[in-house]
Amino acid sequence: MTDAPLPPPPGFQAIPIDIGFIGAVGPLYMNVGGERLALGFRVEMRHCNPMRICHGGMMATFVDMLLPFAAFQQSGMSGRFLPTVHLEQDFLAPAPLGAWVEGRGELLRATKTLVFAQCVVTADGETCARASGIFKIGKETGGPGLSHFLTRAKS
Repeated sequence: MTDAPLPPPPGFQAIPIDIGFIGAVGPLYMNVGGERLALGFRVEMRHCNPMRICHGGMMATFVDMLLPFAAFQQSGMSGRFLPTVHLEQDFLAPAPLGAWVEGRGELLRATKTLVFAQCVVTADGETCARASGIFKIGKETGGPGLSHFLTRAKS
């Protein structure tokens, strides 16, 4: 028997961010095949609290990535950084060790300076969290931003 985590469901591809904090807690996986972008990860021991349940800090990190990714995908923005202004999360049920955690975000509104988004997160298909966030629309970075990942994931 191996301790290697199970692979993601079909259609999910690893997001190639292997630096910084996301590099330490990832990989995160993305699926852009549906109406809305889906983000997911497999709960590993390093994501867990002593009860072998996904730690709230990991879940907060996950939704803090999911919400801006969804906003980018639905708005067509590219080459911008969306720093978090406000993040609110409700923990509805546990996401146990080994569970596939998946979320789909929804862009609610974009103004000239802010993006408002919400999401629902499941663990092995059962609703485990919901979140909403407000993100500042930063200046253009001069690069492709998330649009590069989205284009690669669609092909």
